[in-house]
Amino acid sequence: MEYIYAVMLLNKAGKEVNEANVAAVLKAAGVEADAAKVKSLIAALDGVDIEKVIAESSVMAAAPAAAPAAAAPAAEAKKEEKKEEAPAVDASAGLGSLF
Repeated sequence: MEYIYAVMLLNKAGKEVNEANVAAVLKAAGVEADAAKVKSLIAALDGVDIEKVIAESSVMAAAPAAAPAAAAPAAEAKKEEKKEEAPAVDASAGLGSLF
């Protein structure tokens, strides 16, 4: 995960995302960079628009949060329906059985 954070930090700072820079960020953070992982990550990011991926991720992350909020009014409506459906109980009929 720290490799991805290094890429995001470089992107945000406007620096070139390359093997040397990712390794430098990781070293500055106290992480011993695995050269093979760094090389693999840089190869995987070839041609990827990092800003676009971040924006899409933000939209997807917000979508699940919006779903429960939209479901809340429906749940309240169901509660109201159930309250109305409950049969009325005659309180005096219950008292007669006690004597």
